[in-house]
Amino acid sequence: MTDNAQAQKNTQTNTASPSGMRGEIEQKWGKFSHQEIRALKDNADLVSQVQSKYSLDHEEAKREVDAFANGRQL
Repeated sequence: MTDNAQAQKNTQTNTASPSGMRGEIEQKWGKFSHQEIRALKDNADLVSQVQSKYSLDHEEAKREVDAFANGRQL
């Protein structure tokens, strides 16, 4: 594959699915759509969404997100 073809493929892949921490969210919590992940505002929003989608209480969702984020912010 040429460098140009590889770059084009990478661009298509990056626009098709979230990258970085948002991509990791998709892997960890598969119930989120790409659109929902892109719409997340911050870690508190992620806690709220995890709580709702996985029927967890707030503290459990917060623990899971905090452990996952490990100090990172969306």
